[in-house]
Amino acid sequence: MKHKLLHIFLADDHEVLREGLKRLLDEQPDMEVVGEASNGRSTCQQVKNLRPEVVVMDVSMPDMNGVQATKRIRQECPDVKVMALTAHEDPSYLRQLLQAGASGYVLKRAASKELIRAIRVVAAGQVYLDPSVAGQVVSSFVGRKSEQSAIGGGDLSERETEVLRRIALGHSNKEIAAQLDISVKTVETYKTRLMEKLDLHSRADIVRYAIRQGWLHDNT
Repeated sequence: MKHKLLHIFLADDHEVLREGLKRLLDEQPDMEVVGEASNGRSTCQQVKNLRPEVVVMDVSMPDMNGVQATKRIRQECPDVKVMALTAHEDPSYLRQLLQAGASGYVLKRAASKELIRAIRVVAAGQVYLDPSVAGQVVSSFVGRKSEQSAIGGGDLSERETEVLRRIALGHSNKEIAAQLDISVKTVETYKTRLMEKLDLHSRADIVRYAIRQGWLHDNT
């Protein structure tokens, strides 16, 4: 049975890296690189014409950086998903990219298998955060008491808030269940309940909500 191909666009100013990524992705049975660019402006122009499912976006590029390019692509081509691939481990970059509309954040030192998984997750409409960066951010929340006045609506319980934060940081239901020592079914119940209370409809909505609450700011 033939796979439906995911069309990928590569945006990075390092030609050697683009060539390596192109080989890696084209080897996957469900992926095809349909274009590439070395700067943000060219990326936006080509993506508008090619309409790939996913743009793999570097943060530091000439002639419009990755954050600016991501924002423009999401405005002009809302059906195109953007996944940041960067060497920057500072959580502030993560926050900027998510605010601009990116659905994923992967470090360049990540394993090839993780990168491929991240692209598939993002293409499916979900959010993927590199565990290394997500870990830095989530550490600032561990042991913190829920402050309902800071949540700004929805009247969430403390446990619902814990689940919401971990979802926003890219953890799966199974991972959250292990972290909080509850069942996956219980996590799903909390998730359904909190999304109804806050009128959220997807993981991307949850991430945007978390950003508005300041949960993804670097507190170090």
